[in-house]
Amino acid sequence: MFQSLQDGLQSAFKSLRGKGKLSDANMRDGLKLVEQSLIEADVNFAVIQDFMARVSEKALGRRILLSLTPSEELVGIIRDELIELLGPVDSSLHLRGDLTVLMLCGLQGSGKTTTCGKLSRLLIQNKQKPFLVAADLQRPAAIDQLHVLGEQIGVPVYSDKDITDPVKVCQDAVKRAQTEQANVVILDTAGRLAIDEELMAELARIDKRVKPDQVYLVTDGMTGQDAVNSAKAFNDALELDGVIMTKLDGDARGGALLSVKHVTGVPVKFIGTGEHLDALEPFRPEGMASRILGMGDILGLVDIARTVVDEREQQQLEEKLQAGEFTLDDFKEQLEKLARPGLMGNMLKMIPGMPKMEEDMDTDGEVQRLRAIIDSMTLDERRNPKVIDPSRRQRIARGAGVQSNQVNELVKQFDMMAPIMKSMAGKGIKGRMDAIRELQQSGMLDPGGRAPRTKQGTGKRINTKNRNKMRKMREKELRKKRRQNKMR
Repeated sequence: MFQSLQDGLQSAFKSLRGKGKLSDANMRDGLKLVEQSLIEADVNFAVIQDFMARVSEKALGRRILLSLTPSEELVGIIRDELIELLGPVDSSLHLRGDLTVLMLCGLQGSGKTTTCGKLSRLLIQNKQKPFLVAADLQRPAAIDQLHVLGEQIGVPVYSDKDITDPVKVCQDAVKRAQTEQANVVILDTAGRLAIDEELMAELARIDKRVKPDQVYLVTDGMTGQDAVNSAKAFNDALELDGVIMTKLDGDARGGALLSVKHVTGVPVKFIGTGEHLDALEPFRPEGMASRILGMGDILGLVDIARTVVDEREQQQLEEKLQAGEFTLDDFKEQLEKLARPGLMGNMLKMIPGMPKMEEDMDTDGEVQRLRAIIDSMTLDERRNPKVIDPSRRQRIARGAGVQSNQVNELVKQFDMMAPIMKSMAGKGIKGRMDAIRELQQSGMLDPGGRAPRTKQGTGKRINTKNRNKMRKMREKELRKKRRQNKMR
């Protein structure tokens, strides 16, 4: 996702590494590279000017904290400004108690009909009863496609090929949805290859006569500034409530995503990250900013993981996490559930330190490799990876048919994820975000979700205060575990 933009920003940060002290001169050099990467990503020029003005104001002449390098300081500033640029976003559909009507519009080829299916699947996961309406009368294939999608996910689809007026189709469908006891109607309206007066007039009539509660534009994230221009035109005609940006799993440069909110004032509410019906995510500016910077997205990772286990399994995992337990066996079980086409690749992009690795990675093969490494461990090693010394690592590597450094990488990733998973047990989205902040403040994670920086060659953490906080947190966790064991 946005690989060229990531590479450009990383070049900017790399130019500041090794600079012991920040100066206006070397910061300006880094900022020029940031600006160039945004231009190459096809970000709207007015957006670039505004963004760079805010970043420059914060970066130039700023006194760097003792615990940070110039490179880390710039990363933090850019991350904060990306979050500001992309948000705030309320990804709620604002469902009413009785019946909510959602209208989806967009140009042909944007993935509008498929997005109707994805949105329906998301609603089902949230215990809602969607009802799809084939109101794209310009393309008979779109009607057939919607029926196929409806069958796949078990959602009723309304269509009437004898009616030529899309407004009447939508009105009849809303009445039918009430008899079907559905509570969310999704209108799949007509698209065109380009914006024209006939299209806008048709959509405006549906909007006026059916009065949908929310109107969303589905737009192709790979079309760059064209996506921003079409969003502006649709918003002028319909007053959009949000944008659903698709095809962000391809070679999208990122310009559309970074520009649309600033230019139109309409937030991106959902993003499509693949062809499968489960590849639709509520948009979170914090997570997207971290992904753009190559830092991963732990909160997004946890939310995806929670959707692939049933309620009973989820409860069992929650109980283990609340008891302070999360082993490599649990990790392997989750891997096996996630070994679905495209899903593992999306999740690997969210793990800190993994986005760059994922580019050349065969994700199906990667799952098999990780399972083989865990299966080559003893029960004691899976429960407590800290006992894995060099000789054990060599034995595990031979058993799994991998290099010993690959065993080491798996253990490091697990060590980083385990405390995060435990801290998030039983918490909602706000609680999980608070847990991430606590871990960052304690020094267990830096703002990008990585392990604390160490002095080269010493293996010691730079900030001894953070190290003491980590020790106290571990001691507190052990005391809590002992009390729970006594109560049993």
